[in-house]
Amino acid sequence: MSFLRTFAPWIVYAVVPSHYWQWAALIAACLSLIEIFRLVRSGRGVGGMVIDLGSAAFFIALTILAFADPNTPLHPYSPAISSGVLMLVAGISLLIRIPFTLPIAKQSTPPELWSNPAFIRVNYVITGVWAASFTLGCVLLAILAHTDTPRTVVQVAAFAVPAVFTVRYTARARAAARAANPSAA
Repeated sequence: MSFLRTFAPWIVYAVVPSHYWQWAALIAACLSLIEIFRLVRSGRGVGGMVIDLGSAAFFIALTILAFADPNTPLHPYSPAISSGVLMLVAGISLLIRIPFTLPIAKQSTPPELWSNPAFIRVNYVITGVWAASFTLGCVLLAILAHTDTPRTVVQVAAFAVPAVFTVRYTARARAAARAANPSAA
């Protein structure tokens, strides 16, 4: 559930029709800021808000651009750019050794498991899958930028595929951990 709140701004931006892009960007920026406020109130530090801070920065900048120049030549590329920004955020989170899924996973995992190498490895794999999906989405959306092909399917798939992977891979990893150490369950 928490990853849905994290990605809500991106999902809203993806599903709002393109001709309302200014309002979609504004709504996404507001959702990003609301989530950051919620996380700060709950005591989460900056390191646990990598994706949220990246989302807010992107959507605030996009909102400013969208209202300042609604006919900008960048508009057709904004879905590709949004996937590209997510790819960068995911990639940077891996480079700085704080996979963006780690703080999200910690919300549903007992603290005694947070330093477990298997728990950390699972989050590296999951973040890697998200990064790969965002990369593929960015490329496909850039290719589709000047076609009449609906891009919403690609945008939603860039979130749905890794979300399904996350749920299934996490369940498999938990089952493997329980099988390896039944007393810990």
